[in-house]
Amino acid sequence: MKIKLFPKSLLLVLTALLTVSCAQAQESVSGQPKREFRGAWIQAVNGQWQGVGRDAMQAELTRELNELQADGINAILFQVRVEGDALYASSLEPWSRYLTGQQGTPPSPYWDPLQWMIEQCHARGMELHAWINPYRAKTKGTQALATTHYAIQHPERCFDYDGLKIFDPGLPENRAFICQVAQDIVSRYDVDGLHIDDYFYPYPVAGVAIPDDAAYAAYGGGRDRGDWRRENVNTFIRELFETIRATKPWVKFGVSPFGIYRNQRSWAQGSATTGLQNYDDLYADVLLWDAQGWIDYNIPQIYWEIGHKAADYETLIRWWSAQPHNRPLIIGQDVDRTVSHLDLQNPQHHQLTAKMRLQRGLPGIDGSCQWYARAVADNKGSYGTMLRQVYHRLPALQPLMPWIDGKAPGKVRKLKPVWTEDGYILFWTAPKAKSEMDEARQYVVYRFPKGARVNTDEPACIYCITPNTFIRLPYEDGQTKWTFAVTALDRLQNESKPVKKTVKL
Repeated sequence: MKIKLFPKSLLLVLTALLTVSCAQAQESVSGQPKREFRGAWIQAVNGQWQGVGRDAMQAELTRELNELQADGINAILFQVRVEGDALYASSLEPWSRYLTGQQGTPPSPYWDPLQWMIEQCHARGMELHAWINPYRAKTKGTQALATTHYAIQHPERCFDYDGLKIFDPGLPENRAFICQVAQDIVSRYDVDGLHIDDYFYPYPVAGVAIPDDAAYAAYGGGRDRGDWRRENVNTFIRELFETIRATKPWVKFGVSPFGIYRNQRSWAQGSATTGLQNYDDLYADVLLWDAQGWIDYNIPQIYWEIGHKAADYETLIRWWSAQPHNRPLIIGQDVDRTVSHLDLQNPQHHQLTAKMRLQRGLPGIDGSCQWYARAVADNKGSYGTMLRQVYHRLPALQPLMPWIDGKAPGKVRKLKPVWTEDGYILFWTAPKAKSEMDEARQYVVYRFPKGARVNTDEPACIYCITPNTFIRLPYEDGQTKWTFAVTALDRLQNESKPVKKTVKL
């Protein structure tokens, strides 16, 4: 082998560019899949960023992202639209009061939180999904809307309900505008996904009717009011999906609905629960969206504890697992509730172990998403420690989405170990690509001991996942043979065939 000596200054530059840490290959941890969505929500609606300023917000987000990365989180769902506003530079909607303290006032010093978060997440090997609330135009705590706000410019297109202001889902103009907002985000930002939460028609308040008589009179056509409302939401979901696909076909569209689809008392095939229902109360037919392929992933918010009388976690996760689904099913987990309730079978511990046993043991479940990110980063109830040491001990790729793109990128080229003044660096060259969808975005490096079969299906043999085209090798005395295999990942994390190189370390 030719050995080329690289100057130490260049090595220091290369080392500084490494943004994803490489962990030694370890023995397989039972039940840990190679592909799993491991998300966390970072919300703005609770006011945590309101008026704190750029530096303080960036410092706290940096802390959280560092902790979440160490905890094995591989996707961040970042709230950027709370009430027809924006935590990003928008010509369509005003700056959010949940960022600056006053709606319509830009941040000072000026910065773009969405762009900053995309850069920070991608540097850590995480996906960034822009999370918007589609229908809410004003929260209860907002006293005044900016003059540029959609609800001020088109008050006839909104209705008030229990202190909220809502974009009327029955009006085509509102669906078109929300799709325009989504198209603007997806076209201008390098997001990996566009995410919506569980707010469709407003959560019902006893004795308070939804004031949509005018929209129903114009568009209802005499249909059952509930069926008409569901069709309005169905149409919006389909149109939003089509908008995203037409704008950037690789951007994923996901939804996190309320945790109960329907109770058995409403539908014989429903869950043995007695809570609020997506289908009947929020007019959200989530199973239809999955069956029609209008969403790319589904994260029902199963936030209750095991043993909850009205909405038992185990009952619900088993119900969702048993439903036919064409898209990844991801479980929304409530960190606070999980760590504040004891395991019914092992009361010395809280419920994370029992919940993870169900999540990993039931068929058709492709991961989890943590509500909320700061609770994980703050390590409530040792939740973060348990993720990093047990349940997310090994890295994981994202679930495959072949309906978007099932073609793997080409193999890496010119894989070569190079000796430097500080040791070995393994270099390679990106594969050639004919289109954006084919380009390599990350690389998986596997490490196998002498005599071991090169098996890239084994997550325990992943040495690191990195966006760079080099890694530092763990050189010791030059006496031990290791085989390294490198694969390329595209935007959808389709994986190329491996290229191998055996070296003595």
